[in-house]
Amino acid sequence: MDSKKIEKISRAISDPSRIQILQQFRKRRECLYCAEIHDMLDLAQPSISHHLKQLVDADLLLPEKEGRNLKYVLNKPVLNEYIAFLSSLEG
Repeated sequence: MDSKKIEKISRAISDPSRIQILQQFRKRRECLYCAEIHDMLDLAQPSISHHLKQLVDADLLLPEKEGRNLKYVLNKPVLNEYIAFLSSLEG
């Protein structure tokens, strides 16, 4: 994983709302729809869209079109690679 990717992921997860979104995947395990995320967080729809875009741009979430809706899937390989990088800092 290159340093730019590490920086982008680190920035993406530096926001408490984005961490809350990622934590919801731990509970659901499969996928989340934009409307479900809106129901879970006390944020306006444009804010949620912004946070989701940041997570997608960091490659932590993968958007999938399902009819007129978007669902988001956690990109586990990228997340695991990021975690491995952080673990390597321990020495």
